[in-house]
Parts: sequence; C-alpha cells; structure tokens
Amino acid sequence: MKKRYVLFDLDGTLTDSQEGIIHSIEYTLKHYGILVEDRSQLYPWLGPPLKDSLMKYYGFGQAEALEGVEKYREYFDRKGIFENQVYPGVPQMLKGLKGQGYRVALATSKPEVAAIRILEHFELSEYFDFIGGATLDDSRVKKADVIAYVLEACGVAKPGQAVMVGDREHDIYGAKKNGLESIGVLYGYGSFEELKQAGADYLAGQPKDIPRFLGVS
Repeated sequence: MKKRYVLFDLDGTLTDSQEGIIHSIEYTLKHYGILVEDRSQLYPWLGPPLKDSLMKYYGFGQAEALEGVEKYREYFDRKGIFENQVYPGVPQMLKGLKGQGYRVALATSKPEVAAIRILEHFELSEYFDFIGGATLDDSRVKKADVIAYVLEACGVAKPGQAVMVGDREHDIYGAKKNGLESIGVLYGYGSFEELKQAGADYLAGQPKDIPRFLGVS
C-alpha cells in the first residue's frame, strides 16, 4: 500500500538534542545527590521517557520519578531545550516529502508543548501537518500511545498508509504495536543492532535516504 503519512520522532531523528538532554538529566540527578562521572552512562537515556529511566537505572518509585521529571523540566524548559541542532539534510528532506504530497506528522515522547517550541525555533514547523507529543501529566508518554494519538488526529484510516521514522527501539516497537512499518535512522542515538533487533523494516544512514524508501527521488 502506498504511504500517504510519514510520522517522525524528534530527538535523534530530526535534531541532535543530546547536549540539552544530558545536561537536564545531570541537573536532575544532582538534585538527588547522584553524580555521574562518565557521561556515556547516560546515553541509553536518550529517547525513552525520563520517568522510565529513573525507575530502571536508579530504582525510583513512581511518585519520585514523576517528581524527577518536574526537576528535569526546570533546566530543560529554561536552557536545555535549545542546546540542540538540526541534523544536516533534515529541512531539505522534509521539504521534499511535502513537495511530493505526503502528510508529515511528529510523534515524540517529548511533551507536545516543548516539541512545538523546538520545531518553531528551528523553522521546521511549516513542514508538519500535525505535531503530536506527550502530555505533561504523564497520561500519554509511551511511544505507542503517542503514535496512536497522532494517527487518530490525522485521520489515518489504514495503518498501511503510514510509516514511522525513528532512531530507537521504542519507535520501532511503537510502530509495530500500531500496525505501521518503520524506518530506523542510523545517524541518531540507537545502534544498528538495536534497530535490527527491534525489527525496523528499513534502515536509513542519512536523512536523504528516508524518501528513497518511500519511492521519492
């Protein structure tokens, strides 16, 4: 079935937000007396919801993890949000998809309000028909739930009409749960092994490769 909708992850797929996210995580952990000497230990935190990582790696309970998310936002909303840069080739890729008549949407586990700010700041919002993200109250944060929300908002009648593009296993698993094919990008934060094991249908080495899988030159 020909694709009409292309859903994109944000962090590690459209923008390299590693610096701002890592600084925000360090700020959060420091509040709890946790100092991470080797920054590479935080790389697995890039992509998944912060609450899940706090619970997984430091044994936070549900309530404490939610408190940690609020502490994270203190730094991120003030400074970390724009310690960020667009990957080379992304604007041209998005413009090309729009020129070919594709409906382009964002599906990120980042809070929707923050995602809108980022896309507007980097002048990417003009390429998107819909910007979907997580809620601030944690009621919608899992990638599968965000994808389902975006599909419904865009009026996607059949899963075969859409494809999900992302850099981490959560994007691939979220796509599968919603019946979508997926494109894993190799220039982001996930590895070849992670994306293959998750079952990505295609792998893109650069942003310009993404349209090729959709038959766009």
